[in-house]
Amino acid sequence: MEPQIVYYARPEYIETDTGNKVSRKSVICGSQNIILGGKTIIQTDCVIRGDLRRTGVGHAVVVAIGRYCLLSRGSIIRPPYKTYKGMFSYYPMKIGDHVTIGEGSIVEAATIGSFVHIGKNCVIGRFAIIKDCCRIEDNTVIPPNTVVPSFSIYEGSPGVCVDELPECVQDLYESQTKDFYTKFQPSN
Repeated sequence: MEPQIVYYARPEYIETDTGNKVSRKSVICGSQNIILGGKTIIQTDCVIRGDLRRTGVGHAVVVAIGRYCLLSRGSIIRPPYKTYKGMFSYYPMKIGDHVTIGEGSIVEAATIGSFVHIGKNCVIGRFAIIKDCCRIEDNTVIPPNTVVPSFSIYEGSPGVCVDELPECVQDLYESQTKDFYTKFQPSN
């Protein structure tokens, strides 16, 4: 009788001790320079560029992502950059808690506040600042250096404010992100 070989399927997602769920099919460069706050989901084909950092000492954290964030399939997160006094340099990016980044979106913002929803196929330009409690609609382009005020809805290319969000949006986004995390089942 021949020995039987048993193959075990490797799970698609790695779950860390802080509850982060990271797809093995995502591309995370420079992971030593990326901080995940906990209970964040990074889906298939996401790209996070932690390797794009300032040379020299200091600023070891390139991308900081808060708790209960969702980076949907195919989203790209890379730190902003500029040339200053002849020196090309990258700058750190901070993403708050309860942030959803839609499929295929590209983010090069300096700061994204907490309780922010970014739709599908959006482009968030270099050094943009998105304050707390905002919604960026699908296919919106936020130009570089734009400041999106709290409780606003942006839409279009270039993105402009089209409406305001109610003050209860913080509770709504918090419950949505926690609910999504709780019910999340990776598809293989």
